[in-house]
This record gives sequence, structure tokens and C-alpha cells, in this order.
Amino acid sequence: MNQRNANPSIACTVNTCAYHCKDQDHCSLSSIRVGCCGAQPMDCASTECASFKKG
Repeated sequence: MNQRNANPSIACTVNTCAYHCKDQDHCSLSSIRVGCCGAQPMDCASTECASFKKG
């Protein structure tokens, strides 16, 4: 696996994402897009990282 540069501003524990920095629990993207799972999100479960890519 290629070593990725962790972005310390984006913490992430989703280790199945292609952008996850395995040893640091951070994302390697410079920014992420947050999306909604429903029409009117009311809590964390109603949102998602729309930048996720299966790794």
C-alpha cells in the first residue's frame, strides 16, 4: 500500500476508505464533502462522508 500524507485537520477511523491513513486515523484528502442520508438530517446518523471511496 502507498504511504499517504495524513491531514491532521480531518480525523477518521473508517479504515475501509481508500483515503484513510492506516497508522494515524486521519484522512489523506485536503478536504472532504459531507452529505445527507435523508431530506432533513437531525443527527450524526443522518449524515455521511460523501468523499468516501472503497479502499
